[in-house]
Amino acid sequence: MTDSLSFNPRSTALLLMDFQGFVLHNFLTAPTANQVVSRAAALLEASRAAEMLTIHMTVGFRENYPEISARNKLFSKLKESGLVSPGNAGVKIHPNLTPKASEPVVVKHRIGAFTNTDLQQILCAQRIDTLLLAGVTTAGVVLSTVRQAFDLDYELIVASDACADPDADLHARLMEKVVNQHATVAPVAEIQGVLPRARGHNIV
Repeated sequence: MTDSLSFNPRSTALLLMDFQGFVLHNFLTAPTANQVVSRAAALLEASRAAEMLTIHMTVGFRENYPEISARNKLFSKLKESGLVSPGNAGVKIHPNLTPKASEPVVVKHRIGAFTNTDLQQILCAQRIDTLLLAGVTTAGVVLSTVRQAFDLDYELIVASDACADPDADLHARLMEKVVNQHATVAPVAEIQGVLPRARGHNIV
């Protein structure tokens, strides 16, 4: 399927979403977390080699959580758990995906990457028209961001095995029945195979 996948790395951004300890250790099993981080790290390496823009999306809050509404059930539970308290080790990005100084880190207070963040401003400033997405969880940030980006008319590629969900069957169904209606869905190995070829055809 590699021949059907193509994109210009100069106008593409890799979004690595919510690869934080509190998500990986509390929403995924250890084997699943290790596997998805490994594949995301391979994707990050390929992206850097192709000199693509990489943006790291994280969940974060201020002291006393002024961003969290009592009406928001999910984030209210996170607040009560203390998992996302400022300074907590659990909010840090996995060390295998540590951002470089040149890679923006965008903090969000909701599920979708575009909701009340400056992500869109960064993408517009850098003339990005294609997004390559990887993240946890599939039913959370990945699905929300795919639909937001689709409505904003971005070309979308989702690295299927650099995403994971607590429910493996749900992950598979979302990729096969929902996400692929909005995006090109491909495994990391296929994307890696395209990137060197795409790098040889850079268009500024």
